[in-house]
Amino acid sequence: MTSTHLPGELLAVTDETFEAEVLRHDGPVLVDFWAQWCPPCHMIAPVLAQIAEERAGSLTIRKINSDENPRTARDHQVMSLPTLILFDGGRPVAQWVGARPKARLLADLDAALEA
Repeated sequence: MTSTHLPGELLAVTDETFEAEVLRHDGPVLVDFWAQWCPPCHMIAPVLAQIAEERAGSLTIRKINSDENPRTARDHQVMSLPTLILFDGGRPVAQWVGARPKARLLADLDAALEA
């Protein structure tokens, strides 16, 4: 099974594709753990889409619906939504919980990637 492209949204991964598309991906991957019922998840979605476009080539962003993919959410101890986890080399290197403004998210990402 491959990624599912949601119209107007980022590419989605699933429990089945997470390892191949995130953990084995060359380069950093920011994963947005979200759910349909979560208003802050919908608020941050356009911000993530903008960052994905602006950082194409240096940062990959993927979404995973935590309700539909509970195994991956459990494996990464996701307790609140949205949770953003930055993976690099298959390992989580930073995590943020809750929606945040674009400038703050970019600053957080840059700091984590420079560390």
